[in-house]
This record gives sequence, C-alpha cells and structure tokens, in this order.
Amino acid sequence: MASTVTFTSVSAQAGLIQKPRNNGVTSYSGLKTSSSSSVSFGLESSFLGRNASLRASVAPRIVPKVASGSQISPQASYKVAVLGAAGGIGQPLGLLIKMSPLVSELHLYDIANVKGVAADLSHCNTPAQVLDFTGPSELANCLKGVDVVVIPAGVPRKPGMTRDDLFNINASIVKSLVEAVADNCPDAFIHIISNPVNSTVPIAAEVLKQKGVYNPKKLFGVTTLDVVRANTFVAQKKNLKLIDVDVPVVGGHAGITILPLLSKTRPSVTFTGEETEELTKRVQNAGTEVVEAKAGAGSATLSMAYAAARFVESSLRALAGDPDVYECTFIQSEVTDLPFFASRVKLGKNGVESVVSADLEGVTEYEAKALEVLKAELKGSIEKGIAFANKQQEAAASV
Repeated sequence: MASTVTFTSVSAQAGLIQKPRNNGVTSYSGLKTSSSSSVSFGLESSFLGRNASLRASVAPRIVPKVASGSQISPQASYKVAVLGAAGGIGQPLGLLIKMSPLVSELHLYDIANVKGVAADLSHCNTPAQVLDFTGPSELANCLKGVDVVVIPAGVPRKPGMTRDDLFNINASIVKSLVEAVADNCPDAFIHIISNPVNSTVPIAAEVLKQKGVYNPKKLFGVTTLDVVRANTFVAQKKNLKLIDVDVPVVGGHAGITILPLLSKTRPSVTFTGEETEELTKRVQNAGTEVVEAKAGAGSATLSMAYAAARFVESSLRALAGDPDVYECTFIQSEVTDLPFFASRVKLGKNGVESVVSADLEGVTEYEAKALEVLKAELKGSIEKGIAFANKQQEAAASV
C-alpha cells in the first residue's frame, strides 16, 4: 500500500510561501518519495510576494512513517555560490538558499570563518549539499559549474565612514570577485548585493567587458529589498493583505535614487499627497531606520538576506522554465537616458527577457519630478563606477 508523506515547509510555517498560480508550470515540491509514495506540501501564505517564493522546504511532518524501502530524493538541480558567506548578510542568506528545493549544491566562499558556517548549515535536512571555500586560492573551485553567483561581500557603512571610504573598499572587492566569475563561470547569473550597488554593478559590467564575457541579461543589481520594504509599508499603511500587495520600485538602490511607484501599486489604492511623501521617504531611508534601531551595532542584514533569497529563488524558477517570473532589478537599461536603471523585468532561462517599461508611463506629477531628480545622482554614481574600473584596467596595463 502506498504510503503518504506530508511535508509542511519551514517556509510555509514562517509565512514564506506564495500561493501557486495556474500558469501551466508544475509546482516545485522540493522533495519527492519513490513511486510507491506521494508527497504534498502546505503552501498557504507568502513571503516573497506575488512573483517569487522560497517554495516548500523541508522540516518534515511525516504521516504516516515512510516505509523503510522508500527513498526520498531531491528534485534540486542548480548550483549557487555565495561570495561573502560568513558575513552578516551571507550567513542568513546561506540559510534561506539552503531551504530552496531547487538548489543541489550551495557553495560558500569567504576569506575566513566560512568552514563553521558551512558545517552549521550542512546539518539542515534539506537537499542542497553545502561546500566551503576559503581564500583566493579556493575561489576558482568555488565558482566552477555554478549557475547563480550572489555577491554580498564587502563592508557595511560604519559610523564615521564616508561614502567614498565605502566605495573604495567595496569597489575593489567586487572587481576581484567578478574577475574570478568571468574566468570560471561566465554564463552564470550574477547578483550584486555589495554597496553602493549604483556603482558596483557598472564596475562588474566593465570587468566582464574587459574579460570579453559580458552578457547584460545576466548581470543584476539586487534591489529587491526596496520592493519588499515598499510592499510591507504600503500594506501596513492601508491595512491590506500583504500577499496581494505589489509596488514596483525603480531608479537605483540608494537614498533618493530609490523611487517606489505608489501610483502603480497593486491592488489599486489611493494615496494622499502626505501619504505619498511619507511612504516614499520611508522606503528611501529604511536602511537608516534599521541602523539607528540597532544603535550602531549593525545594518539591515536580515531583511537584505531575505530579499536576496527571494531574487535567487526567482532566478532559479526562471532557469527551471517558469514563464511567470517578474522582479525589479538594477540592470543595463534603455528605458531612460541612463545606461543602468532599476525596473521591473521578466526573467527567463537566459536572464532578462524583457523590461516592463510601462511602469514609467502615466506616473503622477510627484513621481515624474522625483524621477528627474534621482537621475542626476544616479548618473554620477554610475559614472564613478565605470571610471574606477577603467582606471584599474589602465593601472594594470601600465605595470
């Protein structure tokens, strides 16, 4: 008699699962038993919004017990590398990616302290195999055969540190890591988290161009946290069910370059001028809100990890053939006169399939003015990144 195994996912219990859509794609169930058993998952709530999900992970509630002859095997098939895996973002991000049923191998890289993180995560009873890599000598092996590379490496802005200080440190880190990606897994999706994203993504693009492997469809600045925050704040302000709320956020990923298009909120909702101002400013300054709440003891590491995991899962779903994957992300773009811009995009097996330029049509007067204001600052950040990469190349050539 066939036994039935019911898994209630960690993600579902935490409110992390999106309701499945009728889009003709088989829902990813994460684990399956042998042919003599069946598996079902409780997918009742959402953490990733309408377009992505950390679907069904693996804290099993088994009823009844599986017969001893049954085998449970993962459906996972993608390799993900996290560069900067021992840091404040990297550790919780590694945990969330480990929960994904689409991941077969999770490669964790850092310059120190990553072995303990890998040992800890390896005890979680989810399909992904966890491998650790320490230092530059092991970076190439970490990246070989990887499908998605996520880069949270770098330092957060600390009290007394200028934006230039932050830029100089993180720009060099991103440059060296992207060089390794270009050499070892040039076809991978590359997710840049390291700040300032408005500059580090252009740096990554220039490095990939210099290596002759640049594919603009596969280089992403992760701005998902801005969307996550906008969705949360709007749902709270308007007393909406969070799973239904979707606010596109465009522009960049710092201060006034972040522009939530509240007029495009779904479901349709009306905001007063005061509410629009308040919500826009809160989304733009949400990082400072967390830094101040932590009283100098840290920055927005947990929410950033959560948002980054959402974007990883969206990328994996797109690679797996899901035709209904949309996310906002900072990419090479033609929707404005800037070379890079964050917009809602459709993701597919080869990266960006299309940009939803309609989000910028019919915006309010407030949004139109904010869009023009942000362009000047965003332009400067982009140019700073490109100049850094070119200067580094010139310096290397002169040696």
